Amino acid sequence: MSQTVDRALQILPFLGDGDKDLAETAEMLGVHKSTALRLLQTLEAQGYVRHSDTHRYRLGPQLFKLAAVALGSLDIRPLAAPHLRMLGEKTQQTIHLAAFDEGEVFYIDKYEAQTSVRMYSRVGATAPLYCTGVAKAIVAHRPVKEQVELAHKIEYVRHTERTIMTAETYLAELEQIRQRGYAIDDREHEDYIHCVAVAISTGSGEVSHAISVSAPVMTLTRDRLLDIEPLLQEAAAAIGREFT
Repeated sequence: MSQTVDRALQILPFLGDGDKDLAETAEMLGVHKSTALRLLQTLEAQGYVRHSDTHRYRLGPQLFKLAAVALGSLDIRPLAAPHLRMLGEKTQQTIHLAAFDEGEVFYIDKYEAQTSVRMYSRVGATAPLYCTGVAKAIVAHRPVKEQVELAHKIEYVRHTERTIMTAETYLAELEQIRQRGYAIDDREHEDYIHCVAVAISTGSGEVSHAISVSAPVMTLTRDRLLDIEPLLQEAAAAIGREFT
């Protein structure tokens, strides 16, 4: 039973990357097509999966309903929305809002820039702790003991030539972020994207959220990106005051 549930759960993020056919799904799971079909049919019956006339499968409406409920419980989103929207209008760049939960950072809101360049990030996706601005901004303001534990649990995967690859380097970076008050993703996760991020402080004293401005390196230089940092600080402070 547990193996069946595990396989069914593997299907959902797999379809989250785009619609797939039966053969692709079976190959991903490492099972016979008949087994994959039974799993897909079960998920479809519950509304988590839909399939087209061409027999390709995609995520169904029930999953998005659950996601909406989960995201709606994060009270910071409606409070942050006008500030994020204003920041997007001022900078004309992509704005992210992220949250920390049980050792992971998730994107919980996003305002896409009106450019031809699109970023990998999507609402609900995880932000790697060691190579994204929002994650580094949050972790840098968590208790030091927790930082050390997280740093040594990470499986460091090289995404670009600039990706941090050791716990020691990561911890040193977190200390710099705490001192200067903002984090930078200097083309560490995507080679053509950089960003600046700021943690959101609330009345609880525990930092669990951050916002960032991301931009393609070909349209915004590093210096111009850092010029945006004061606007980020203002937005983060305004959100923090409303969340208190």
